[in-house]
Amino acid sequence: MAGPGGMTGDMEGRQAAPDENIDSILTEDRRFQPPASFSSGARVRSLAEYQALRDAADRDPVAFWAGLARAELHWHKPFTTAFDDSRAPYYTWFGGGLLNVSYNCLDRHLAGNAEKTAILFEGEPGDVRHISYAELHRQVCRFANALKARGIGLGDRVVIYMPMVPEAVVAMLACARIGAIHSVVFGGFSSGSLRNRIEDASARAVVTADGGHRGGKVIELKAACDSALSEGCKSVETVFVLRRTGSPISMQPGRDLWWDEAEANLADQCEPVWVDSEHPLFLLYTSGSTGKPKGIQHSSAGYLAVVAATMKWVFDIRDSDIFWCTADIGWVTGHSYIAYGPLASGATVLIYEGAPTVPDAGRFWSNCARHRVTIFYTAPTAIRSLMKFGESFAARHDLSSLRLLGTVGEPINPEAWMWFHRVIGHERCPIVDTWWQTETGAIMIAPVPGAITTKPGSCTLPLPGIDADIVDAEGNSITDPGHGGELVIRRPWPSMLRAVWGNDKRYRDTYWGKFGGHCYIAGDTAHRDRDGYFWILGRSDDVLKVSGHRLGTMEIESALAAHPRVAEAAVVGKPDETKGETIFAFVVPRGARPTPEAAGELSSELRAWVAQQIGPIAKPEQIRYADSLPKTRSGKIMRRLLRDIARGVPITQDTSTLENEEIVKQLQGES
Repeated sequence: MAGPGGMTGDMEGRQAAPDENIDSILTEDRRFQPPASFSSGARVRSLAEYQALRDAADRDPVAFWAGLARAELHWHKPFTTAFDDSRAPYYTWFGGGLLNVSYNCLDRHLAGNAEKTAILFEGEPGDVRHISYAELHRQVCRFANALKARGIGLGDRVVIYMPMVPEAVVAMLACARIGAIHSVVFGGFSSGSLRNRIEDASARAVVTADGGHRGGKVIELKAACDSALSEGCKSVETVFVLRRTGSPISMQPGRDLWWDEAEANLADQCEPVWVDSEHPLFLLYTSGSTGKPKGIQHSSAGYLAVVAATMKWVFDIRDSDIFWCTADIGWVTGHSYIAYGPLASGATVLIYEGAPTVPDAGRFWSNCARHRVTIFYTAPTAIRSLMKFGESFAARHDLSSLRLLGTVGEPINPEAWMWFHRVIGHERCPIVDTWWQTETGAIMIAPVPGAITTKPGSCTLPLPGIDADIVDAEGNSITDPGHGGELVIRRPWPSMLRAVWGNDKRYRDTYWGKFGGHCYIAGDTAHRDRDGYFWILGRSDDVLKVSGHRLGTMEIESALAAHPRVAEAAVVGKPDETKGETIFAFVVPRGARPTPEAAGELSSELRAWVAQQIGPIAKPEQIRYADSLPKTRSGKIMRRLLRDIARGVPITQDTSTLENEEIVKQLQGES
């Protein structure tokens, strides 16, 4: 699932195709029809309309995608070859076409919507900015000219290491305008992680800030950048520094330039560079489980066409919407559904800089109320974290503007889905539970909200043109609702990754190395129910082998989180000589962490609860309680860290990206 912010395939070092099918043990019978008031005005109004789209895509996938690309994008030169599979798995789309992504996101809206707000920004301290499409266009052109003044041009790589401010999007679009390739690095990554990405991309420039606001603190981005550059990164010639916090920083003469000074006296017009459809738009690095991160390379035309289409299919985007995706710009969700998807659609997008609990746990809801947000897209981890604080924070704010809710980053457990539906959506907003990855570029499986009946915890059905399947060890489709397997996509699609930067073997082996190389391997496990709905069971290496049974962690976590005394849970396997693995659960309780005496009673209660919900085989052998789970600032749970803690092995991985590093000692039972 989307790694919160960043969804990633991250499959290296994972299990080969399962030896057996995975047992699906959790039952969910609740159904929610699309509200008639929503469907009547939706872009796709009924199951019949949805099925007609699916049928058209299945009859002639290439013609379907070609028609979509013509409809969604402005072409400087029309493409002549819709699809080429002669070098599979290096597929290409829309060959011979020329376009510019920045033009598609900005210039084409100026004739009719120049003064419409493109970006609505709120900083954590409370500062607010409204940036129109005309002003965003001027800012992008000025910074594009600043890049050009430092010799940056077609094909050069630029690393962007920024807080969640509009200038991060400006930098991305400025790179796209001149044909440079950007690589955004999440602002929570350490200097070592930043250095690795700069060096792998051979970046010529870095765009950063003096700092950013997060959790009531100043995040010192320039200091981390200086540390990264002091230990290598010889390719970097220029560092652009945005003034955000006013924190004192060091500036290296000749290399470092203040953003405002770099673009002073430069023109606010910059002719777009028309690039080939397959020209790389960006690299986005995912954290592999075995060493070096891999740079996922996305194209220009195919990527933009599908993110624009999914804005219509999944989010039913309208001209009047205020769209808020809470992801960080450093993850693919931020790329696709903060920057490129909304702006290509001519939408107004809200960007919020800070944490959801500053000054209190109502910040998300106050932002929604004050800015009249209509579409709210966030991570299940954020929902579960805010559930701990109860319903009162949401109840203080007028959320009547909301018309659609969405989740991304991992499977959402039914209990969190129902809370989101009832407390935030007031039982009137459809919820789009979306499955996709860094590598897929755009949403692949999700309900089309005006047409599809939803079920809490299911991402429902593949979108038009997406041929998703669940297969066994031999690549055969699994249709039995009681069994799961490996999630694959059988046909290429335009927004798919094109390569792993500088490593063809890694690309082929990781994503096409099974089943004769004929389908994309997602690295997730899933099952289908009797209605054909997809249920994500977790990552391939999150499958537990307990006494001969193969169990997905997501279902056990969902059962634990459904208990009234549990706010959140994560489950990992611990090696066991007798059972193969035992289930080790980390639980965040509602309210205070239990005393050692009370913990024993609660653990017995939770084991009995899980046995009642899904069967005795799923009962956790051990349960450890903590105030929170180890999450990055984007909300991603560091499951590898939990596996190390459960097994009692030394922690060697980088924990600097955690929201709260101190939680590690608590999880280890040391505090």
